[in-house]
Amino acid sequence: MKKLTLALMTAFMLFVFTPGQLMAAKKTKMVSSNTTMNTTVRSAETEARVARLNEIKAMDHSSLSSSEKKELRTENRSLKKEMNSSARATSGGLYVSVGAAILIVLLLVLLL
Repeated sequence: MKKLTLALMTAFMLFVFTPGQLMAAKKTKMVSSNTTMNTTVRSAETEARVARLNEIKAMDHSSLSSSEKKELRTENRSLKKEMNSSARATSGGLYVSVGAAILIVLLLVLLL
């Protein structure tokens, strides 16, 4: 019975982790061909966004009307969101949640 359980757990783990590894291999091949062009374009865009954020910080907000302040806040938020989304897109990788890791460990302890 223990051998059957061990064999089933091994098969389950192979099915769970193999597709993730295959997808990671495909993504690295696609990214490696466009890496140099993407990094220069992204760095220029990022520097433009940072420059605009610094301009907004340097402005004198006391002389602006409430509608102008609101527009600056929305622009500031949108620039920060764009920078965060571009940073997430370049990070890549495989993330396993803490809950999933605990569940896997519990299953292994209980079944073995």
